[in-house]
Amino acid sequence: MRRTLPLNKRGLNFETLMWLFTRLSALGMYAFILMGAIGALIMGARTQMNMADLMRWSFMPNTTHVQNTNVLDLSMWSNPFWKVSASLLYLLAMAHGVHGLVVVCDDYIAGATGRKIVRFLSIVVMVVMGPIGLMVIWA
Repeated sequence: MRRTLPLNKRGLNFETLMWLFTRLSALGMYAFILMGAIGALIMGARTQMNMADLMRWSFMPNTTHVQNTNVLDLSMWSNPFWKVSASLLYLLAMAHGVHGLVVVCDDYIAGATGRKIVRFLSIVVMVVMGPIGLMVIWA
């Protein structure tokens, strides 16, 4: 027989917070993608942007990613709002993905030492790749 604790005795622990982070970060990514898609639709409405360009802008609203498209004037889209939006989407997606990787690795790695190594390497990758991605967006 499996015993479960009532809600008032479960408490708020790290695992609960990470479960909540996973759900909220997914909703946040959907919001950023929707905002990028709406921006792409507004931008592409004047120039008949194709679907590939629309998706490229939706998932990474950065003017350097759409400079080879048929959008004539990128100046109104190269403002800090879109760079901050792309940066937040990137950081949120990276944290969400790294957490997902750690959860999957925890399921398959039996030893505690192996799980600690995977978690440490995941944090190192996130700390190293985060600034590189932000440099690409802002440079």
